[in-house]
Amino acid sequence: MIDSMKIREEFPILHQEINGKPLVYLDNAATSQKPKFVVEAMKDYYYNYNANVHRGLYRLSARATEAYDLAREKVARFIGATHNHEVIFTSGTTAAINLVASSWAQENLKENDVILLSEMEHHSNIVPWHFLQKRIGVELRFLKVDENGVLCLDNLDELLQNVKLVGLTHVSNTLGTINPIKKIAEAAHNVGAKVLIDGAQAVPHMEVNVQDLGCDFYAFSGHKMCGPTGVGVLWGKEEILDSMPPFLGGGDMIDEVYLEYSTYASLPNKFEAGTMNIAQVVGLGAAVDYLLQIGLSNILAHEEQMVEVALKKLSALDVRFIGNAENRAGVISFVMDKAHPHDIATILDYEGIAVRAGHHCTQPLMKKFSVPATARVSFYFYNTLDEIDRLVYGLEKVKEIFQRVS
Repeated sequence: MIDSMKIREEFPILHQEINGKPLVYLDNAATSQKPKFVVEAMKDYYYNYNANVHRGLYRLSARATEAYDLAREKVARFIGATHNHEVIFTSGTTAAINLVASSWAQENLKENDVILLSEMEHHSNIVPWHFLQKRIGVELRFLKVDENGVLCLDNLDELLQNVKLVGLTHVSNTLGTINPIKKIAEAAHNVGAKVLIDGAQAVPHMEVNVQDLGCDFYAFSGHKMCGPTGVGVLWGKEEILDSMPPFLGGGDMIDEVYLEYSTYASLPNKFEAGTMNIAQVVGLGAAVDYLLQIGLSNILAHEEQMVEVALKKLSALDVRFIGNAENRAGVISFVMDKAHPHDIATILDYEGIAVRAGHHCTQPLMKKFSVPATARVSFYFYNTLDEIDRLVYGLEKVKEIFQRVS
């Protein structure tokens, strides 16, 4: 079991007051807080061996390269990759998905080929395919979402006809729904389609093994898993990555350059042009170490308890939940009569409570549920049951204020 109070000692940012109230941070789906262990690892790089990687024969560069490569090894083990070089460092999930869209998809898809997405996708897994639709004329199809926020899979085989790529979120950032990736990936492979998974909301909260899931690409970000911003990962199967053209041209992704043409480096350098975010990669490696120390199974169990308690207590208030999947992560979206989600978030902020309000980069999903926006609370392992009580108190204040003005 997790001792959240002890863990919170590692997060200095949590020990402050907002508007004279202790901070309650419940916006972890947007970004997680960073423990001292991660910050110190990045500080150590900047203070003691700041140098570019793979390009220097001197000691500082060798130390930086060693730390950079070790972080890749840690990430590969963390997600069950077969080879370290299947892990490509990017600036985040968005960049990772765009890499696939601009390299593999543009090289392998043609006019009228079909890409299957879902109605619950983050904009980062919709807009890049809109770009491709305009460039080469691919067709986009969408798995529907039912009233509980669960994917409708009854017609999956029909929707998969002529599909070349399935792009799907592992965990919905708005609904908290955990999707049956393994089942969908198997069905997709039966028709010869490749499978890309947005794992931004999954990797920080549960054990993920890309081999077991059966996907071809898996993307996630460091900043949602106690790591820094500006770093993320694209994992891809070796044979697929080998067949893809580079996404960016420049230093370190080349083998040889002539005035007339260039040849390219092998994996992973082929997709890591220029000076990478070295300190952030080091920080991501430290975040992996930290999460393994906590235990992903412990994190998931803690969040399941938090959601169970929160749903029960919030149900007693005047709220309507958006999404009610049985298999869900630590995310709750809701609306209240008379109070716009932005008003909810503003009033909660007066109580020192940080939640997200808006469309959460899932505008098609908002239209699906006929709401302009929702308020969203999202938990992590450093949140406590007492903070749920603070949230309930804050929402009671919201209800009281809007009863007075109505």
